[in-house]
Amino acid sequence: MQLSVNFENTRGTEPGSGPVQVGWFLTTQKGGIIYDPPTRVRSADVNKKHAKSASRCPAVINLESRYFAIKCPFDINIGFARDKDGKPVLRNLSGEASAVRASKLGQKLHITNEVEWRYPGVPSIQLELPYVFIADEGVYMSQVAPFMHYAKEPLPGTIFGGRFPINVWPRPLMWAFEWHDTSKPIKINRGDPLFYATFETMPQDRSVVVSEVEVTPELTDYMELISGAVNYVNQTFSLFEAAEARRPETLVKPIKCKSGG
Repeated sequence: MQLSVNFENTRGTEPGSGPVQVGWFLTTQKGGIIYDPPTRVRSADVNKKHAKSASRCPAVINLESRYFAIKCPFDINIGFARDKDGKPVLRNLSGEASAVRASKLGQKLHITNEVEWRYPGVPSIQLELPYVFIADEGVYMSQVAPFMHYAKEPLPGTIFGGRFPINVWPRPLMWAFEWHDTSKPIKINRGDPLFYATFETMPQDRSVVVSEVEVTPELTDYMELISGAVNYVNQTFSLFEAAEARRPETLVKPIKCKSGG
């Protein structure tokens, strides 16, 4: 069996060379200090003394270099229940000890409509996040589970991500989770990885550089152009060509680092 990934370059330009510049930014600055920058996945506290150690394997190093962790911004400790009308609800199991106000938690974390669950009896929950990734050339981003991080208490279900071209369809990310065992709570500590972001480039051996970018008026206008389309169209992939036709040539403008005094 052969598997292949094909990239379409609708602008008709030649594939680039050198590192691919991927930008990220937050859609809101309010409370933005709680959202850590995406961090490249690296093996920590591993054995590198032996020449044949797996942590020195070029294939392992190359794999890790292509994954960036998005961390949980606050402590989550929730349980599943149904109210008196049978409607599914979330319970904050930390109660008064919770670091997050109940009203704020409800704004960020919610259960999707039961008719939209992929599997009967398996609730889907979503955590809204302000992260957006963008590129000025053809780059597909995928969200995957943080499989290189060990959790002493595995989550009672699976996350499901997605894959889309960030050069034409930059959008705020969310953490989506299917709760297969609702008898167990979902507990995630602040700073734990929610998911990884990985990027597909052309050609595939190009490295990826991820840095924070400026939210320019052109970027804001383009985001406004495509925002909310999912509420009106089932297959948003059908809009990619139209979006690219109206996209400014350059949107990625890295923030200059402040020089030390």
